[in-house]
Amino acid sequence: MQRNRKNYLLILMMIVALFFTIVVACVIGSEPIPLSQSLRLILNKIPLINQFISIEDIDIKVQNIIYIVRIPRILGATLIGMALAGSGVVFQGVLRNPLAEPYILGISSGAALGATVTIVTGLSFTIFGLTSVSIGAFIGAILTMVLVYNIARVGMKTSITTLLLSGIAVSSLLQALVSLMISLNRDQVERIIFWTMGSLSSIKMSHIDVVYIPILISLLIFLFFSRDLNVMLLGEESATSMGIDVVILRKILLVAASVATAFSVSISGIIGFVGLIIPHAMRLVVGPNHKYLTPASLLFGAIFLIVSDTIARTIIAPGQLPIGVITAVVGAPYFIFLLYRNTNISRG
Repeated sequence: MQRNRKNYLLILMMIVALFFTIVVACVIGSEPIPLSQSLRLILNKIPLINQFISIEDIDIKVQNIIYIVRIPRILGATLIGMALAGSGVVFQGVLRNPLAEPYILGISSGAALGATVTIVTGLSFTIFGLTSVSIGAFIGAILTMVLVYNIARVGMKTSITTLLLSGIAVSSLLQALVSLMISLNRDQVERIIFWTMGSLSSIKMSHIDVVYIPILISLLIFLFFSRDLNVMLLGEESATSMGIDVVILRKILLVAASVATAFSVSISGIIGFVGLIIPHAMRLVVGPNHKYLTPASLLFGAIFLIVSDTIARTIIAPGQLPIGVITAVVGAPYFIFLLYRNTNISRG
């Protein structure tokens, strides 16, 4: 009971921390903006509260920086951080593999191939505010997910081991195709590589309008089935004996996680390690119970990606780093630590 209270308090504190992080991220940039003005501009967009907040005295240039440039990036980082971290929790739980992450089924490779094909063919169009590269990445991610799942399916059943191996095999094939296309199109190398390293620099509110509904629906599914994930960790037989249809539940969760990842990739490119390290970090804090692990991971994933993006857009200002560089700098050492820790536990 005491542990539960601490977890509830921690999640509440993380909600406050997320809001504080958003405000601070609005302040920091090549054009510093006073904290009071950033706070008022944010509160002015919140229903019910906005009627008590006046922004008439704030320069229109400052308003444009916040509303047109920084808020879309921050909202994008929030949604993508939650989507990748939540998907990581789901993949690790459903596949019962502590090193599983959102791209394990080849989703990132499919997205990379879709984006690469769009770039090298010179296709240029916009649908619902999404560019041709984003749409190509989304289609590639979804088609890869469908392909991997169908390869692994035998009748009405899907083996977890076969699913993982299918994802690895398809991912390797798609990565080889991306490398081949890069070799044959040297003039597009920089653009392709920058996209595959992830960036939030081109996100606009029109992108947020397209992706927020499917991502939020996926997040609600993660939260709704969080207790069922606890039972699934006991094994399929135990879960079935407790009245859970493991096959249906696995499909729902994997599809929701894949959709959330695909929509995230479509507007940001490939951002690694978020779905791997955030669930592990939160397990150390709140424990393995998905009732607390899932919301804690969603919140910390958002905070982590907002901070990472803030660093990426300011550390070499006026230039910008791909956000994937920042997440890799943090994630790779932590991943090595996890491997070292798990190896020592196995030996012990």
